[in-house]
Order: sequence, then structure tokens, then C-alpha cells
Amino acid sequence: MAAVGLTPGEWAALGVVAEAPTHGFAVTALLAKDGELGRIWTVPRPLVYHALKKLAQHGLVRDADTQPSPQGPTRTIVVATAEGHRLVTEWLATPVEHVRDVRSLLLLKLALLDRRGLDPRPLVDAQRELFRPLRSQRERWCAEAEGFERVVARWRLLSLAAVLEFLDAVGSMSDQ
Repeated sequence: MAAVGLTPGEWAALGVVAEAPTHGFAVTALLAKDGELGRIWTVPRPLVYHALKKLAQHGLVRDADTQPSPQGPTRTIVVATAEGHRLVTEWLATPVEHVRDVRSLLLLKLALLDRRGLDPRPLVDAQRELFRPLRSQRERWCAEAEGFERVVARWRLLSLAAVLEFLDAVGSMSDQ
């Protein structure tokens, strides 16, 4: 997965294309600032088309058809390849590595899982298990740090605590 080297915007585009055949204009609308996914990760229109091109170069999406547009040029319908489906499914199940990525990448994954009607609990549980051991490390760091390092340590500890609380809440929401 890492060998492909996709950016978050490219993962977002692949996630959308893997849901159903679509075109760049529709992907752009979802990833626009006021779009359903754009509220989490905004990707400007030129970058969406660049992402689709890169995904095609990696063999993760392919052109499937064309569709007349009521405005502008003919739209090219793209679909995810088997490899694209495999990679995005794997990516959606993989926890983010850093607490700082929860606000962007984890929320994007949760949104894409929701759009697919999939249970987020496996991802949430895996994320919680990855982050839980960090708490004692950060508590020790906080206790031992001095000066400004103590401020940074406290920030990271409280950020982690908030993320763990968020994961618990999302996990319990999924039970309902």
C-alpha cells in the first residue's frame, strides 16, 4: 500500500471512485469545500483531475465510458480496477499512524465507510489499540519534561486523551 505513495486527496478520490462508476465532476463536487467529503478533506478541482490521472497511471482506476454533459465537455466515466478496490479496502481498514492524522485521515476513512454502509467498529477498535499504549508513554514524558518541553508533552497527552475519548464515543455510537 505504501509503495503506491498516494496523497490523502488521491485516497479520497480513489475511495469515491471505488464506490461506483463516476466522473471527475462528481468527485470534485464531493471533495469541494462545501461537499460531503470536502468538509473533512478539501481537494480543488484541478487536483481532483490530477489525482484521477495519477490513479489511472498506477492502474487503480480506468476509463469505462463517456457521458454527454448538459454543460461543458463530455464526461469520462471512471471505475476502480480490482487493484484499486483492493487497495482502498485495505486503506479503509488501516488505522492512521499519528494522533495528528485523526482530524483528517481517520475522519475521511470513517466518512467513506459510512457512505458504503460499512461498520466502522473494526477500524475504530484497531485505532484505539494502536493509540492506547501511547497514553502511559505520554504521561511519563509529561511528568519528566521541563520548560517548554513540558507544555508540548501536556498538549500531546491531552490531544491523545481527547482522541481516545472520541474513539470510545464513535465505537459506542456504532452499537446503537
